[in-house]
Amino acid sequence: MIFSLSKSVMTAALAGLILSTASVRAETPPHEVEEIASGLANPWSVEPFEDGGYLVSERPGRLNIIDPDGTIRQVSGLPDIHAAGQGGLLDLALDPDFSDNQVIYFTASIAGDGGQGTAVFRATLDRAAAELSAVEQIFAMNRFTGTNRHFGSRIAIDNDGYLYFGIGDRGESDRAQNAGDHAGSILRIRPDGSVPDGNPFAGDGDALAEIWSIGHRNPQGITIDPATGILYTVEHGARGGDEINIPEAGANYGWPEISYGVHYSGAKIGKGTHAEGLEQPLYYWDPSIAPGAIAVYRGDMFPEWDGDFLVTALKDRLLSHVALDDNGVPTAENRLFEDRFGRLRDVKIAPDGAVLLTTDEANGQLLRVYRP
Repeated sequence: MIFSLSKSVMTAALAGLILSTASVRAETPPHEVEEIASGLANPWSVEPFEDGGYLVSERPGRLNIIDPDGTIRQVSGLPDIHAAGQGGLLDLALDPDFSDNQVIYFTASIAGDGGQGTAVFRATLDRAAAELSAVEQIFAMNRFTGTNRHFGSRIAIDNDGYLYFGIGDRGESDRAQNAGDHAGSILRIRPDGSVPDGNPFAGDGDALAEIWSIGHRNPQGITIDPATGILYTVEHGARGGDEINIPEAGANYGWPEISYGVHYSGAKIGKGTHAEGLEQPLYYWDPSIAPGAIAVYRGDMFPEWDGDFLVTALKDRLLSHVALDDNGVPTAENRLFEDRFGRLRDVKIAPDGAVLLTTDEANGQLLRVYRP
């Protein structure tokens, strides 16, 4: 079940939106960073195993198991993947019952009629053999095009086992306002790819039943707070206007009708920052930091961060810590590791509470942030 902030809390949040130039700073606890692995080609996603080790995707189309001793083993059995531009092998997610069924999900750009687009796969992982089996494509977006950008596409799984994931506007902004097009949307499906009861557009002949919300430019981060069940996304603006949103069923988040940024040319976007019937972000950055992923910190290692956002930045090469008050309203921001490791892509919370990061570089790293 997805919870949302009350209207009064949301109003307070919007009245207090913090820009990247804010002078208020959140607390940074003592920490150190260790390198778990290097030599990875644009690592896009990391998933920690409960019993140690990691699963890591590389955007050019490789999947790796990194054992607790640091050994990297390439996993065989991936389907054909279209790796070009921003596309390739993208996000990973472990099934909630992974320890029993060894099922994983992953997103990728694939080729098809009209060009390429985002797809979601389900497979069984044999860790000992480093091999995938029972690989099944459970979703593909309905309209492929020739562009190689804005594929999305992180995955979050709720307590019912439903998969939420985002697809960008594919560089064709008007598609984000069309509920008959998967582009520019957050989507919700069952583990077999079927449509859950209660999806907001199910039964609407002009819309696609998998869509949860529309009006998203390129949501490359998505997470569900394990303590509250709230769904959060982080998405790229154009020149400014990166956003954190709380996608609600059937809601419209405005792109390209409203934005807190401007076009790369400097021209105004749509109607400005507000329009009737279009949702406001919980938080935004202007200028852009180019967010790569978002996590809600829940863990024992850094209690100072409990319930706060951690957001990776590609362009600004940092980890943004956005502190929230008890009502879920952003109150302060702090920036860690600026220009220290390069472009930061993924962020996940390990079972012991450490923070895992991947660097989106040709010689990419898997990093572990821990309390000494």
